[in-house]
Amino acid sequence: MSHRLFIGLRPPENVRDALLDAMEHIEDARWQDDGQLHITLRFLGDVTRPEANELAEALGGIRMEPFDVAIEGVGHFERKGKPKAVWARVLPSEPLMTLKRKIDRVCNACGHEDEHRKFLPHITLARLNTSSGPIGDFLAAQAALRVPAFTVREFTLFESRLSRHGSHYEPVAGYLLD
Repeated sequence: MSHRLFIGLRPPENVRDALLDAMEHIEDARWQDDGQLHITLRFLGDVTRPEANELAEALGGIRMEPFDVAIEGVGHFERKGKPKAVWARVLPSEPLMTLKRKIDRVCNACGHEDEHRKFLPHITLARLNTSSGPIGDFLAAQAALRVPAFTVREFTLFESRLSRHGSHYEPVAGYLLD
């Protein structure tokens, strides 16, 4: 049996509440719910249980001080010229990029290939399809989005379970920063 895994950061409740309040102005968007709001640091995809156990143990070796993260503004991803998702922008910082690099090194050491996409820190707010309305009003209304900065004190290995209602994310293991 395989497990669909990713490593991410879960914002605190006050940040998630502020992001949930920003979710409007796109007809027929599939807005994320509270349990889906996170910053993906590394997507792994399907991993066998022995591989997952090895990775979970190896991630415990990462050492780093807690650091602050800020969220400002919004953006979107496109595929073939059509919007596919809207997101809140996480400001890149040296500590965030350092944590990402440390996680990547552990994943590579455990036999997982590098990701092919450039890392763009964000929190997905909605997924879009052909029936979704235009995104211009949302982008304009939320252009000045500012969410209180928060301190990252841990990162999490999550399992993503797909259903007809969307993805459900379950924490597998948490790793405190010290």
